[in-house]
Amino acid sequence: MQCPGAEYLVSAERTPRKREWRPQIYRKCTDTTWLFLFFLFWTGLLFIMGYSMVAGATGRLLFGYDSFGNVCGKKNSPVEGAPLSGQDMTLKRHVFFMNSCNPEVKDVRLSSTILCVSSCPEEQLDTLEEVQLFADKNGSFLCVYSLNSINYTQNPNADSLCPRLPVPPSKSFPLFNRCVPQTPECYSLFASVLINDVDTLHQILSGIMSGRDTILGLCILALALSLAMMFTFWFITTLLVHIFIALIISGLLFVCGVLWWLYYDYTHDLSIELDTERENMKCLLGFALVSTVITAVLLSLIFVFRKKIKLTVELFQVINKAINNSPFLLFQPLWTFAILIFFWVLWVAVLLSLGTAGAAQVIEGGQVEYKPILGIRYMWWYHLIGLIWTSEFILACQQMTVAGALVTCYFNRNKNDPPDRPILWSLSILFCYHQGTAIKGSFLITVARIPRTILKYIYNTLKDKHNAWSTYMFRCCFCCFWCLDKCLCHLNQNAYAATAINGTDFCTSAKDAVKLLSKNSSHFTSVNCFGDFIIFLGKVLVMCLTVFGGLMAFNYNRALQVWAVPLLLVAFFAYFVAHSFLSVFETVLDALFLCFAVDLETNDGSSEKPYFMDQEFLSFVKRINKLKDTRAQGEENSLRNEEGTELQPFV
Repeated sequence: MQCPGAEYLVSAERTPRKREWRPQIYRKCTDTTWLFLFFLFWTGLLFIMGYSMVAGATGRLLFGYDSFGNVCGKKNSPVEGAPLSGQDMTLKRHVFFMNSCNPEVKDVRLSSTILCVSSCPEEQLDTLEEVQLFADKNGSFLCVYSLNSINYTQNPNADSLCPRLPVPPSKSFPLFNRCVPQTPECYSLFASVLINDVDTLHQILSGIMSGRDTILGLCILALALSLAMMFTFWFITTLLVHIFIALIISGLLFVCGVLWWLYYDYTHDLSIELDTERENMKCLLGFALVSTVITAVLLSLIFVFRKKIKLTVELFQVINKAINNSPFLLFQPLWTFAILIFFWVLWVAVLLSLGTAGAAQVIEGGQVEYKPILGIRYMWWYHLIGLIWTSEFILACQQMTVAGALVTCYFNRNKNDPPDRPILWSLSILFCYHQGTAIKGSFLITVARIPRTILKYIYNTLKDKHNAWSTYMFRCCFCCFWCLDKCLCHLNQNAYAATAINGTDFCTSAKDAVKLLSKNSSHFTSVNCFGDFIIFLGKVLVMCLTVFGGLMAFNYNRALQVWAVPLLLVAFFAYFVAHSFLSVFETVLDALFLCFAVDLETNDGSSEKPYFMDQEFLSFVKRINKLKDTRAQGEENSLRNEEGTELQPFV
C-alpha cells in the first residue's frame, strides 16, 4: 500500500533545488580525481628527474669535461681508444676553451679543444712565452696534456696544441667553473656559440656583458620602486591618488619625449659609424612609437575614469582595512616568488641533464664526444608541460590562500575580534580540501598555453619560409589564445574565491561565481574596473621610472653594444616585479567583490539576517547605489524632456 502523499514527495525530490551559498559552513575534498592525476603526472616528472641524474651525467654538467672525456675535478675512468682519457683531474677544477674568442660549431659540437686546468688566466697572454710563464708560475697548463710546458716555445706544432693568441683574461663562472672571457666581444661570441644562436644572442649577451652593472642597478631600482608602490597603495588617500595620477601622466609624457629626443639626436649625429649605433637608433624609433601609442591609450582611459577617483580611494581604503586584518598577505608574493625560483632552477637543471645524456664515442684525434640517446628528446615536451602546469599550480595556491584569508575575515560576525592567523588557516584548508581545485584550474591555463608554445615553436622554425598571409594567421592565433588565457585567468580567480567561500568543486564554483557576479554586476563594477586600472597604472609607473633610468645610464656610452634588448629585458623585469607585489591588491579586490555579492545573496540586512560587511563598507555601497540612482533618474528626466519637446501650434 502506498503512503498518501508519497507521489508528492517523490516529485519534490526529483525537482532540482537551487543551491544556496553557505559561507564557510560546509567543507569537503574537491576535485580529488585531479589530485590523483597530478600525482601520477608528477610521478612521471620524478622518473624523468631520476633518469636525467643517472643517464644525464650530472657531473659533466656541473663540473664540465674536456675534449678527451675527462670530468674536471674528479678521477676518471679511461675510454677505450682515447689515450688522453682516464686522467686524475682532482686538482684541475676549471674548464678552459683554447679558442674562446673565435669558437666554431661543426656537426653540432665545438671545434675548439677543451681542457681541464687548475686556474684561469686573469690577465691577457700575448705570446707562448707568457703562456709558458703562466704554467710555471701557477701550475695551470693551457696546452694539450701531451705537450710538456718546457716545449711550449720549442715544439713546431705548438700553434695547434696551444690556445690561439692572444689568450683573453678570464674568470671562473660560479658553480659551473668555466673559464669565461671577460672582454665583451669574446664573451658574447663565446656564450652565443655555446647556445647555438650566434646572430641574435651575440647582440644580447654583448649588451648585457658591457652594461651588467647598470642592469643590476636597474633591477634593484625596480624592486625598491615596487616596494614603495605597494606601501603607497596601502596608505592611499585622495590627495595621494591625484599626485599618483599626475606622476603617471608626467612619467608617460616625459619618457615618450625623451625617446623621441634621443631618436632625433641619433639621426642628426654625424659621428655615427658603428652598426651597433644604427641598431640602437632603429630600436629607439620602435620604442618611441610604442610608447606614444601606449601613452595616448592610457591618457584617454584616465580621462574617461577621472570622475571615479573619490570612490576608488574609498574602495582602496576598504581593501586596506581587509588587508590590515592579515598584513602578512603583502609578503605572500615573496614566498611564492621564492618557491617559483626554486622550481625553475630545478627544472632547468633537469632539462640540461637531459641535454647532456649520451654515450661516449671516440672521434678523430683521440677526442671523445657524447652521442645523445635516442628518444630522450620526447621527454622534453613532457618536461615542458610540467613547467607550465606546476608553475600555474603554485600561482593558484597563492590566489586561493589570499582569497581564503580574506573570506575568513569577511564572514566573521565579530569585527572587533578578527580571526587568529587567517593565512595559516587558509593554507590548511587549501592543502586539506582544495588542492584538486587548484590543480584543475591550473590545468585549464596549461591547456590554453601549450598551443601558444607549439605555435611559437613552429613560427620560429619556419620563420624563413613565411609569407604575409601565414604571418597574419599566426598573429591572429596568438591573439586568440592570449584572450582565452586572460579570460581563463579571471574565471579561475573567481572560482578559487567561490571555493574558499562555499567549499564546492571547480566547475560548480566557477558557474556559481559567474551567475552571482553577473546578477550583481551593477553595484560597483565600474569602480572595481577603475581600481584594477589604478593598480595597472602603478605597474606602468614602476616600469616608466626604471626605463627612464636605463635610458639615461645606457645613453652615456652609445658605441658599447646594442643596449636596446637589455633595456627591454629590464623593462620586462620591472613590470614583472611590480606585478608580483601589486597582485595581492588585485586578488583582494576581486575576492572582496565576490564576498559582497554573496553577502547580498544570503542576507537582507534585517536583525534576523544582518550583513557580514562592516559599516564602512556598507556606507560605501550605499553611496555607490545612491550615485547610480541619481544618474539613472537624471537620464530618465532628460529622456522625458526630449519626448516632451514637440512643436506646438501658435494660437
